[in-house]
Amino acid sequence: MAVYVVDAEAAIELAGRGHPRGGGGHQLFAPTLLRSQVLAMLRTDVAAGRSEPAAALALAEAACRLPRRLLGDAVLRANAWKIADAEGWSDTYEAEYIALTRLHGEALVAGNEALRGKASHLVPTMTVDEYLEAT
Repeated sequence: MAVYVVDAEAAIELAGRGHPRGGGGHQLFAPTLLRSQVLAMLRTDVAAGRSEPAAALALAEAACRLPRRLLGDAVLRANAWKIADAEGWSDTYEAEYIALTRLHGEALVAGNEALRGKASHLVPTMTVDEYLEAT
């Protein structure tokens, strides 16, 4: 069974596309910060007038119901810290996705192009479309 790590933007995109709730012979993993990032991103869309509150909340719930395993243990945190330090990043948010991919994943499925660019020399990366084609 293949394991893919999914970032918040990819989770939102998968939920918006009606990604199935299971099956496919693969698993999605994410760091525990995923739920907070999904909620914050969708709230930002509402505040900017890009989304209606009810639709954004429904999408947040759908993204958080994706069949995925959330991880946030000490090993993940330590690896994220090392990656952020080595890359000269001021925080560890993106490093958590990369660390989780290194520890458990085949590839990082990132809806965020900037994250794919930062991560591409550290772990294999995929767009949501590439992930859907592969699974």
